Amino acid sequence: MVAKKKSTPKSAPSGTNPPDHPSASFLFQYAPWLVVALGFALYINTFFHDYALDDAIVITENMFTQEGISGIPGLARYDTFYGFFKEEGKANLVAGGRYRPLTPILFAVEQSIFGGSPFMSHLINALLYGGLCALLFFTLQTMLTGRMDRSVATWIAILAAGLFAAHPLHTEVVANIKGRDEILTLLGSLAAWWLSLQAFDKKRPGLVLAAAGCLFLALLSKENAITFLAVIPVSLWFFRVEWSPSRIISLWPLAAATVAFLIIRGAVIGWGTGEPPLEMLNNPFVKLVGNQYVAFSGAERWGTILFTLLLYLKLLVWPIPLTHDYYPRHIAIHDLSEPLVWLSILLHLVLVIIIIRGWKSRSLPAFAAFYYLATLSIVSNIVFPVGTNMSERFLFMPSVGFALFLGWLFFIRLKDRSHGLTWGLTAVFILLWSAQTIARNPVWKNNYTLFTTDVKTSVNSAKLQNATGGELITQAILPGNEPRREAMIREAIAHLNKAVEIHPGYKNACLLLGNAHNYLKEYPSAIQWYQRALKLDPNYREATSNMQITYREAGRYMGEVKNDLPASIEYLNKSLALKPDDFETNRLLGIAYGIGRQHEEAVRYFSRALEIQPDNAELMVYLGNTWFNAGDPIKGNAWHEKARQQDPQVFEKLGIKK
Repeated sequence: MVAKKKSTPKSAPSGTNPPDHPSASFLFQYAPWLVVALGFALYINTFFHDYALDDAIVITENMFTQEGISGIPGLARYDTFYGFFKEEGKANLVAGGRYRPLTPILFAVEQSIFGGSPFMSHLINALLYGGLCALLFFTLQTMLTGRMDRSVATWIAILAAGLFAAHPLHTEVVANIKGRDEILTLLGSLAAWWLSLQAFDKKRPGLVLAAAGCLFLALLSKENAITFLAVIPVSLWFFRVEWSPSRIISLWPLAAATVAFLIIRGAVIGWGTGEPPLEMLNNPFVKLVGNQYVAFSGAERWGTILFTLLLYLKLLVWPIPLTHDYYPRHIAIHDLSEPLVWLSILLHLVLVIIIIRGWKSRSLPAFAAFYYLATLSIVSNIVFPVGTNMSERFLFMPSVGFALFLGWLFFIRLKDRSHGLTWGLTAVFILLWSAQTIARNPVWKNNYTLFTTDVKTSVNSAKLQNATGGELITQAILPGNEPRREAMIREAIAHLNKAVEIHPGYKNACLLLGNAHNYLKEYPSAIQWYQRALKLDPNYREATSNMQITYREAGRYMGEVKNDLPASIEYLNKSLALKPDDFETNRLLGIAYGIGRQHEEAVRYFSRALEIQPDNAELMVYLGNTWFNAGDPIKGNAWHEKARQQDPQVFEKLGIKK
């Protein structure tokens, strides 16, 4: 009799079965709770943060979200930006529009329940992130078990989920409340993936319908969930021996859910992707030539895109420094002749080669590379423009592929050499990344902290220079900041000048420069900046309104402080030309002409002011005084009597004995 040869489990890589560890069963049993705890604990120091950055768009300044539950129909009916801009045209500033109603709807519910508490929103973000990390563990474990010994699959899934949870790149998503759209998108996508694997393994087609529902919700949170239409079937090819075309066709509900979403999206915001505007902050691939913005050349566009793809790889491995802003020109213009661009081409060719060579053998590194490139493609500016060069939040979904590769590398490649090396290297990565995450979180406390910190990194971002200047002005004029007010406004002016230097067509920076000089009572400079803003956009209502106020305040200042009546009257008349029905300007002109003993003009402007505020007793006194000074005591007494009838104490209030 011939002894039977002991068989190895089908498809299990040789040498991958780990030795027994006393702690292994404990770790396997509690792995989901460990990754939940890690993901949650890393963001505890965000709980007492305020709202920041894009929270204004979807929460604090969104008219639908602020209505609470009653605002949900509006959130479902319009582009996501509509509730913030409150204008149809502005909601479509970025090509293609944005239809992501799920997270704003949840924020509206929170508004009704918790009254817009940032504490609760930050707490919910951390809980969702912890749950996401656990779901990532389950999904990877289920997927890998199809081709590996379960213990090996579990170890790799634990390592990958732990590394994902700790990665500092995720601070923008979790520490910023608005980043919940990224969390929910990946949460729904992973749920669809896990359910699809379960349906395949257990031959339960009904689970695919549940997977389709999860994918639909993910798409309602953010459109990049669409990439899982490729990720899920490809994962079955890589990790299921029983793969067949007919089994893949059974995933049709996922495609149906995507089509349903696209139909709804098209009905709400239109079907076209739109042309990107020739405006640098909404289209990073334009540059200033002479006095006109023109599109990048092909070499510049592709060179810049390839450079950002290289920077993404660098941030995955070495996430230092971090910043929330990669707008022009934090990312400079690059072309195809640069060495770093060719390095990017080389590295991405390596990834493609890994995929091609590993496709037939169904290797894990090949799948990890495929996942990374597939999920990054939609936000890479290659498929369509996304409105900015890059963003750390765009790596949130693709970083799963990187975490999976690291988990495999640390366990499979290092285990046989030394278990100590495997766990030591993993511990170093998780501890260092966790420390960086915890240290980065406080930057997201509020706009002031975020902007003034990150502007030191994104020095050449026109948008961040402008945002920092605006926030400094906002803080400077708050009560209690009087001792530092001028210094803060001077600092704001420096940032705003830098913004205009980078982006000469930046009308909002011009507006804010006008505001800054206005607060410093440097009225001629303020007016020049408003005029420049209006030259860029003649219909810029904020610039017109602020210039009118500045003319009025300049007139007041020249009259009350400088005693220069001609200059005062000149400024006030310019203010009145912009807003003839402004009560205060008419009143000040009446006073100025009265002091100049031009009584007829004083009566005219006081009378105009009374037409605007017919019950203003003080103005009646001024008009009466003017008639007295003009030599008509009858009309003077008549107006004084009207003033007394309107307010018996008016003369005492004005310090006039009558």
